[in-house]
Amino acid sequence: MYKVAASIMCANQMELKNELRQLENAEVDILHCDVMDGVYVNNLAMGPYVLEDIKKTTSIPLDIHLATKEPDRYIEMFAPVKPEYMSFHIEAADNVQKNIQKLRDYGIKPALALNPETPVERIFPYLDDLEMVLMMTVNPGFAGQKFNYSVLEKLEILSKRLEKKARRPLIEVDGNINEETIPLLVERGANVYVLGTSQLFNQQPESYRSKVNNVQTLLKGE
Repeated sequence: MYKVAASIMCANQMELKNELRQLENAEVDILHCDVMDGVYVNNLAMGPYVLEDIKKTTSIPLDIHLATKEPDRYIEMFAPVKPEYMSFHIEAADNVQKNIQKLRDYGIKPALALNPETPVERIFPYLDDLEMVLMMTVNPGFAGQKFNYSVLEKLEILSKRLEKKARRPLIEVDGNINEETIPLLVERGANVYVLGTSQLFNQQPESYRSKVNNVQTLLKGE
């Protein structure tokens, strides 16, 4: 099962309502929403009021990625948005299990995010409690970065570990997801593909529907 996610931070922020309609027409599965605090990463994005309005405007499920310090604080702040998924960074969390349970208590599917340089084994103790693992293929903070190929080995390790699980979390990948990198990620078990400036929100004249169709063709290996 593959899912296509659109990184809404990369859309035209002055035309968000129109952008959301186009993404619905393109049958995007998930809206990936990056929340950045200017501390954990050197950038700021997206506030709860904006995400509340996005939630009211579209039927596409939300996937909130907390690239923040103190994720427990931001879970409380963004839980009223009622996303389907919310991920926080294992590198930033003081109590991972407590934050996972807090998300469960709010009716949100918990996910853990992992930076490219972090050993994948750090998330192994929590795999049974997660609905998704977000493997960053670039450092969080800015769009347009180069793909970190070292993450491919980590994906292989994770996929092998999950082979023994009756209940497996989804594997989400984010960062320079395009025609070159998608086949490599499919081979290594990724399920959810976050599309940003390199594949969806770029200057190419095709519609979002056409671009998403191209990605789905790659995911099917056609």
